[in-house]
Amino acid sequence: MSTPTVPLKYLAGINERSLPETTCPDFEFGYIDISSVGRGELTSEPAQMRFGDAPSRARRLLRNGDTIVSTVRTYLRAVWPIEGAADGLVASTGFAVLTPRAIEPRYFAWWVQSDVFIEDVVARSVGVSYPAINALELGELPVRVPPVAEQRAIADYLDAETVRIDALIAKKQQLIQLLEERLRAEMTELACGRLRGAPLAGSGIDWIGKIPASWQVVRLNKVARLESGHTPSRTREELWVDADKAWITLNDVGTLAESEFIGETKNLISDAGLAASSARMLPAHTVVLSRDATIGRVGIMATNMATSQHFAAWVCSSVIRPRFLWLLLRFAMQPFLTSFDDGATLRTIGMPHVRRFVVPLPPVKEQDEIVAHAETRRAAITAGGQSLGRQLELLAEHRQALITAAVTGEFAVPGAA
Repeated sequence: MSTPTVPLKYLAGINERSLPETTCPDFEFGYIDISSVGRGELTSEPAQMRFGDAPSRARRLLRNGDTIVSTVRTYLRAVWPIEGAADGLVASTGFAVLTPRAIEPRYFAWWVQSDVFIEDVVARSVGVSYPAINALELGELPVRVPPVAEQRAIADYLDAETVRIDALIAKKQQLIQLLEERLRAEMTELACGRLRGAPLAGSGIDWIGKIPASWQVVRLNKVARLESGHTPSRTREELWVDADKAWITLNDVGTLAESEFIGETKNLISDAGLAASSARMLPAHTVVLSRDATIGRVGIMATNMATSQHFAAWVCSSVIRPRFLWLLLRFAMQPFLTSFDDGATLRTIGMPHVRRFVVPLPPVKEQDEIVAHAETRRAAITAGGQSLGRQLELLAEHRQALITAAVTGEFAVPGAA
């Protein structure tokens, strides 16, 4: 005999509780937005706020046993079962809050996390750029309802198995973190010459530490020409016509975080924009550093490019290699760079500070040797991290497949009738 399915609205309440408009402005709560939730988990801690300061969508009251599922931007597949104390938690109206009534709560939470349910939500959503499903449509979605004893057995099984899988995932994540720390430490030691076996001497600079006694410490702008950039006026439309030249902006910091070289930019600048601003084209192999907002992202221009005012740039002379400077800025100098907090709300490194930057400077031949060694070690450590990343993906896929198979009855769960 097949297991019956029942529309969700007969098994669970939908959005039963909300904060009234008369709520005291000083009432404090933890706010959960769509961006805070992933597939079955919180991806960031709830934002603490007062009702008087909260966005108008902060209305859905939560309690233990509820499950929230995104009803806007449903392609994100955001769903989270609430376990434990939920007092003081409020979700965005972009979620539907499902409160199980005529069904085992834990089984229901697993069903809502399954592929069969989530993909049904996505398929029934309306809209292209901002797909959404309304509460009435959500209430019509089918839920497989086996006997209560089987529901409990499935929930017990998934509770135990996902804890085991989650422990493996946590171990892999810890190993990835350790590899990242090892990479930073090893690259710093290489860049500062401490792995070369040469006699060391104090540099007199905290972030540099000891360096080979034969090396110098120099003002960076003495060995590389310091440049910056600019943004043409946004109110003059003619400056943005026929923009065809690479222009590094804060939209490119993601690329700088992932790659040593930057070959393409998110935004372009025109000849007219260059002529009407202090931005100018800089040659390939110029080293750039983000100095506003996301401080410390570093890259090397793969071709001629301009930058916005949010970057410092160095055109290297014959005595300092761009890739060696990148290594210093990307690893050894990061603690120093990220210590800046000159702005009240926007972290920034002012150009006066940039002009005073100093770096350790070995002979060019040693720089080339250090860069080659660093490239080999980065490749090896990165390969290890990528392997662990693939293992994480497989574990996550296995976890999701196990949930779906268990709640849909694809295999006999131990203890189920």
